[in-house]
Amino acid sequence: MINIELFLSAFAIFFVVIDPPGCAPIFASLTTGASHVQRRAMALRAVIVSAIILLIFGLFGQQLLAALHIELDSFRIAGGIMLFIIAIEMVFEKRTARREERAQKIIDQQEDDQPEIEDVSIFPMAMPMMAGPGSIASIMLLMSQNEGMESAAIIFGAVAAVLILTFFALWAAGPVMRLLGDKVEAVVTRLLGVLLAALAAQFIIDGLRGSFGLAGIVS
Repeated sequence: MINIELFLSAFAIFFVVIDPPGCAPIFASLTTGASHVQRRAMALRAVIVSAIILLIFGLFGQQLLAALHIELDSFRIAGGIMLFIIAIEMVFEKRTARREERAQKIIDQQEDDQPEIEDVSIFPMAMPMMAGPGSIASIMLLMSQNEGMESAAIIFGAVAAVLILTFFALWAAGPVMRLLGDKVEAVVTRLLGVLLAALAAQFIIDGLRGSFGLAGIVS
């Protein structure tokens, strides 16, 4: 039987961290002047590369920690803190501002150096916007907390579902932005930031429980 709770939890985490609604306007601005076919190809390439990166870290991330002599609980605490910082940036729109600034730099570079359409699927879309520190930390944390082939399949299924939604968001970036508008996007970003903050706090609590034996006290 499929663990629906694990799937929904993983889906919520990756939806918040990858942020398909937030990636869409950046992709639209980076691909200004590109044809519909070019946008679709770049969106598909970005999703595939992101999936490969997250798959590698999901499967071999724990071995990497072991090689670096880092305990999983320490990684849970560090990952939770990092996700919490991302959540704060989302609530106060610092993350959106940083993404727009990065996008504008690339657009200016294109105008100065290369008038033709540049492929932005690998950078910055796949890395670091989609398969960035937050999503990499999230998949490693979830894989460490849920062992077994079934749990791994559920987590990767949630990642796949979010990436599929991201693909359609990027593909239809122009119409989506015209439909939502800046104000609606800002509200959605803040709500997702609050949710991510709560999830990050839970990661930190779980790490403290394991590190200091606080299971009985905290619970």
